[in-house]
Amino acid sequence: MTMTGCPSGLEPLRETIARHGLDARKALGQHFLLDPGITARIASLAGNLSGQHVVEVGPGPGGLTRALLDTDAASIVAVEVDTRAVAVITELAAHAPDRLRVIEADAMRCDLTTLCPAPRQVIANLPYNVGTPLLVGWLRQAAEWSRLTLMFQQEVAERICASPGSAHYGRLGVLAQWTCRCGVLMHIPPGAFSPPPKVHSAVVGLIPHADQPDATLFRAMEQVTAAAFGQRRKMLRGALKAIGGEALLDEAGIEGSRRAETLDIAEFDRLARLHALRAATLS
Repeated sequence: MTMTGCPSGLEPLRETIARHGLDARKALGQHFLLDPGITARIASLAGNLSGQHVVEVGPGPGGLTRALLDTDAASIVAVEVDTRAVAVITELAAHAPDRLRVIEADAMRCDLTTLCPAPRQVIANLPYNVGTPLLVGWLRQAAEWSRLTLMFQQEVAERICASPGSAHYGRLGVLAQWTCRCGVLMHIPPGAFSPPPKVHSAVVGLIPHADQPDATLFRAMEQVTAAAFGQRRKMLRGALKAIGGEALLDEAGIEGSRRAETLDIAEFDRLARLHALRAATLS
């Protein structure tokens, strides 16, 4: 063991992958990150993990898991849907039974907050095909997380952190920035992965704001942003017609001739709060 608890004397990841026949599967959105220098840097981007409980989604062969074990994290829970990868991570857990636990489950179907106590974080190289819906689910419960350090396709990372008026600004960016302080922390080229994806990747850090919306307000924001960005070319008075249109915009002090990509987070917040209030009044 190293000083922080990472198992020493482990075979190289490529040998572990070969021994288990763990080829990355496109259907699962898998691209394995094997460079220990990169995985160590990703783990460090999550800040001081002393006393923190970490959930890792989609550990694959365990490259990032090894790096997390080499931090001061109090515990790590690895959630993996691929039975082949579960066998690999279970082997790793045998070297660190007091700190690493393996859960064979689909992260899309379980509440990760139930897997470990607070303070908790998610640190993960997310499968490309489910990264966005996983993030939105965690944003709904942002108050339960101290930080999220997540790898996405670079385009998704840019959408999360985009500013109003930019080409990437949309529903995902509004939801993320409404609930968290967001930033791109690291860019990773395709060649760092096995097999190399066709796109670049990026690590995004999300730190939840102290004040979080309740479930009703979050649903209202989802409805507002879905309507506003669902018809991007329309002026807001038309795009929001089904949820109040011109009347809602007037109450919020927003010109109906504007388009969704011009609104900042505070303006979307006003619309969501008014929409939630109107819905409560009508119910």
